[in-house]
Amino acid sequence: MGRLCFFFFFLSIILSLPIIFPAVAALPLHTSSRWIVDEAGQRVKLACVNWVTHLEAVVVEGLSKQPVDTISKRILSMGFNCVRLTWPLYLVTNDSLASLTVRQSFQSLGLSEAIAGFQANNPSIIDLSLIQAYQAVVSSLGANKVMVILDNHISKPGWCCSGSDGNGFFGDLYFNPDLWIQGLARMATLFNGVPNVVGMSLRNELRGPRQNVKDWYRYMERGAEAVHSANPDVLVILSGLGYDKDLSFIRNQPVNLTFTEKLVYEMHWYGFSDGKSWESGNPNQVCGRVVNNMMRLSGFLLEQGWPLIVSEFGMDLRGNNVNDNRYMNCFLAWAAELDLDWAIWTLVGSYYLREGIVGLNEFYGVLDWNWCETRDASFLQRISALQSPFQGPGLSETSLHKVIFHPSTGLCVLRKSMLDPLTLGPCASSDSWKYTPQKILLVRGTYFCLKVEGLGKPARLNIICSDPNSKWEAISDSKMHLSSKVGNDSACLDVDSNNIIVTNTCKCLSRDNMCDPGSQWFKLVDSTRSPSSAESLR
Repeated sequence: MGRLCFFFFFLSIILSLPIIFPAVAALPLHTSSRWIVDEAGQRVKLACVNWVTHLEAVVVEGLSKQPVDTISKRILSMGFNCVRLTWPLYLVTNDSLASLTVRQSFQSLGLSEAIAGFQANNPSIIDLSLIQAYQAVVSSLGANKVMVILDNHISKPGWCCSGSDGNGFFGDLYFNPDLWIQGLARMATLFNGVPNVVGMSLRNELRGPRQNVKDWYRYMERGAEAVHSANPDVLVILSGLGYDKDLSFIRNQPVNLTFTEKLVYEMHWYGFSDGKSWESGNPNQVCGRVVNNMMRLSGFLLEQGWPLIVSEFGMDLRGNNVNDNRYMNCFLAWAAELDLDWAIWTLVGSYYLREGIVGLNEFYGVLDWNWCETRDASFLQRISALQSPFQGPGLSETSLHKVIFHPSTGLCVLRKSMLDPLTLGPCASSDSWKYTPQKILLVRGTYFCLKVEGLGKPARLNIICSDPNSKWEAISDSKMHLSSKVGNDSACLDVDSNNIIVTNTCKCLSRDNMCDPGSQWFKLVDSTRSPSSAESLR
């Protein structure tokens, strides 16, 4: 199966449009205000995927399905430049666990089928110790120019996370803070001098009844110093409280560290983070409320000049989860507007063993159950525009302008000619727009402005820009309906079935929870990249 998948992977490259691989950064990385940059001071946008190694087997998932090199190449081909590679604390603090071979770990769990698959696909790894197998995966990613963030996900191997699993906060049953600091130092030392290991995330999703701000500062600062002392090249990534949603306490009390230009914060945001609000509420109102809350809890760090990575987000890629679908439209608009670094959950198509189930199918997984095909190619298209930076150090090839981003497709508004209607297309080819104080959308460097022709008709460019139907205002709680006037009526930008930009009656502005405004959501995104060079800036 592994060789067959490898064949079809390269056949798809030959038969499809050219694949743009992420550019290689000049490592190591450091920070410059809110940006992550390379040694040359150029922006490096981390567009990562989570790859799991923290479950009971303590073996990176998927190696019974495909060769590790095939998976590493596939990660790169999908436009990701980075992997957030999880690990349990006991991997480096429990010598008897770390010295187990992959084969022995699987045998102890009764995973005979996984052994056979692993033997076929990765025979050079199956009799390595667990820590050596982990190193082999990092090495494979490095050989394929993929950066790695080492994420201490949990202490005792297993599925994460609950508030009462003993792994949630300092002092919990399996979370001895002194042992944790020792483990961080050992892991940092182990990968000192491994250039593609660019960061270490100190702990995933702190949570539970013990959590408190005082101990957060006490131990996170110690952990950060231990990592930096052992490996000064890596970014040190700090998570917040409440399942990594709350960093609000940093607003008035910055962390006190001896080093600079290596500190990054992380946060998580899923559809289920807000329960079923997306499904039960009006999406405009929910999006506006949740984004405001996210800015209050963590987004403010960008305004204070700190890098912030959304190290987990994701959705059910079967496409039938209304809550997830609505959330993702809002999230992608927010991530584009702030030009965030991120890591999607997850690469994993299936697990060796998760919560007692052998071979569990992961519906949030970018890859399918066999780790051969992508689960939903259209979703990869949606996030592809966010794999390239819109702005940041080294990208000022053109002056600051706007692109008009459509989150439900991941495409941007572009024009072919004055005679053709505006359409959606790759953001790398997007026109540069200027949004004036008079609320007019001009094609930058021209006299052409966006204008309403009438309800149900394509939006057009015109040189007469002084009338009401040339003015556009971001309305609704989401601030993503671009509305103008047709006589006394309001019209909103929309997209028809052929991806043509039209104007229709604005929808979903009321409290209606049965309405989906996705086709009418547009986000004006600041950018300094030029269309001709955007793809090379990943």
